[in-house]
Amino acid sequence: MVRVILAGATGWAGSELARAIAKTPDLVLTAAVARRQAGRSLGEVLGEPRVTARIHACAADALASPCDVFVEYTKPDSARGNILAALYHGAHVVVGTSGLTEADFGAIDAAARQRQRGVLACGNFALTVVLLQKFAEAAARLIPQWEIIDYAHDDKPDAPSGTARELAFRLSRVRAPEPTIPVADTVGTREARGATVSASQVHSIRLPGYVISAEVVFGMPDQRLSLRHDSGNSARPYSDGALLAIRKVGTLVGLHRGLDSVLDL
Repeated sequence: MVRVILAGATGWAGSELARAIAKTPDLVLTAAVARRQAGRSLGEVLGEPRVTARIHACAADALASPCDVFVEYTKPDSARGNILAALYHGAHVVVGTSGLTEADFGAIDAAARQRQRGVLACGNFALTVVLLQKFAEAAARLIPQWEIIDYAHDDKPDAPSGTARELAFRLSRVRAPEPTIPVADTVGTREARGATVSASQVHSIRLPGYVISAEVVFGMPDQRLSLRHDSGNSARPYSDGALLAIRKVGTLVGLHRGLDSVLDL
């Protein structure tokens, strides 16, 4: 039985994952983190009687409960501290929070290796995102120019999204893009060319009507390739991937990025 603590347990993705864990015989939720609901039963808050975990205001309090895997689904400003606290308590960690920087990931990797624990960070747990990343890596080996478009709902505060950051990072491991005119030589407003993230130009759109979408556009003379993922309104695709990550993260040491780290693709 894998004992799980879930931070961000009352959020959109976290609440769906909590309900999924309750239905899963090999996992048990021992504690939860949700500041506004601290002191209550998570099952009471979610209307799910099979969930008996107590909600705590912070990760440090929750980690007093037994924990094999800590799942981080909160906000970028608290995620790094939560992850490091979990590692210091001897837990493996699954990260679903977006907005972490490369410096954050470096510190997390160092702590995980020091403690001989695994961290699996996924900007997006959906299988279609895993395939988007793999297909984009294959395209980047043959096509030297691309840009990324990051779509999300209007009240998403972090930009780019974790999905877009992860995609840019993975493409940077294949090669750096080779724009015809370097971004630094832009005539006019430099910001119109987007943000440079892991060498890729990323354009973040925040509007009502979107959940999470990511698109990478590759261009060659007289031809263009677009690869795109679109999320629906349900969080189920994320919980299915997160359950897999929870089961597999204990086989890892150090930081690993992307759900394909534990898939045979």
